[in-house]
Amino acid sequence: MKKIIAIICIAMVTNFTMAQSKNKKLSFEVDGVCQMCKMRIEKAALDVSGVKFADWNIPSHELVLVIDERKTNPMAVKMALAEAGHDSKELKATQKAYEKVHACCRYRDIEDHDAMKHQR
Repeated sequence: MKKIIAIICIAMVTNFTMAQSKNKKLSFEVDGVCQMCKMRIEKAALDVSGVKFADWNIPSHELVLVIDERKTNPMAVKMALAEAGHDSKELKATQKAYEKVHACCRYRDIEDHDAMKHQR
């Protein structure tokens, strides 16, 4: 009886340890400028199956993710971000996707963005 209980305990600990290893924390830079960008970037990331956590920092442009590596990978997230109109170092949004973001979110058009700030 003691052996059976010991085997069950070992099996449970092994399963728990294996379940923990499927999640991976990673971060990378994503272009954007404002709170609307933050909401769009985080939503696009979280809509990818396997993304469990997403937090984009406005000043640093760093997106921190926790993903289930069995369900997704960083490139799948970057593709979703590009479709939402945001660039990463490895993948750029198409011009069509970029033009869909709000005018204040147009991070490529720095001069236009600075001009809009002065008009407010």
